[in-house]
Amino acid sequence: MILVYTTFPNMEEAKKVCKILLDKKLVGCVNLREHLAMYWWEGKIEEDKEVGAIIKTTEELKEKVIEEIKKNHPYSVPLIMVMKAEVNEEYLDWLKKVTK
Repeated sequence: MILVYTTFPNMEEAKKVCKILLDKKLVGCVNLREHLAMYWWEGKIEEDKEVGAIIKTTEELKEKVIEEIKKNHPYSVPLIMVMKAEVNEEYLDWLKKVTK
């Protein structure tokens, strides 16, 4: 299993992109959390509310998930972070059944 992490400007955009991933059966589950983000942009430090998405999928679907996020993401430079995850076998079996 892998986790894909990305951020969105608001819950509406996050839900829109994550629903696409779910509808296409590229992911099994998504967790969305609102948080404060501080970052450099165009020479100055910005501070905004964002929504972080923890996206759960399989290693085999990684490239398709990344491609779909890039195609639908509202940011010109979105973060797409991929992390390997060790999970219990029952969860991994479920994840493999609900994705294609």
